[in-house]
Amino acid sequence: MCRKEQDEVIYARYLSERGEADLRVLLERHRESLTLFLFGFVGNMEDAEDLMMDAFAVVVSGTSRFSGRSSFKTWLFAIGRNLAMKHLRRQRMRPVELDDQAVSRISPEVDLLAQERMQKLYQAMAELNPDYRQVLYLLYFEDASMEEAAQIMGKNRKQVYNLASRGRQALKDILIRLDYADLAEF
Repeated sequence: MCRKEQDEVIYARYLSERGEADLRVLLERHRESLTLFLFGFVGNMEDAEDLMMDAFAVVVSGTSRFSGRSSFKTWLFAIGRNLAMKHLRRQRMRPVELDDQAVSRISPEVDLLAQERMQKLYQAMAELNPDYRQVLYLLYFEDASMEEAAQIMGKNRKQVYNLASRGRQALKDILIRLDYADLAEF
């Protein structure tokens, strides 16, 4: 049984039995990646963690129903994205452009990756347009399909394909400019 099926089975069991252990499993599986995804929107780790918890609160409360048309993870990330957009509207902010200071603020998260190459890649991604960064993160760090990324981002598949293509080229250009040409071969 694949992991995606397991998430859906665990969530269905949680809904029927309200087992806290099932919710804990889902939280453990998706907490870190959802938080890093949300950080890309809000640029603040505390806000990203709060939004991650809010997304799980929506899952627990049942205010948004899982239809099964996507994977549980896709549905969860879409909830998180919607919450981040609401948060940004309330704060009257646009998605944050990461700069060198912001990259240094996320160094504990980058250190979790424990690879110098990944740190360089994150540094280069910080310079990307937010849409490019979001689509590349979903496709390459979260292994989302084009369809899943389109659902999460609220775009059609063609738009996601174009964003991914342009994002890869922009990332390659940044990596070469930063003298990380060894990472630009992807």
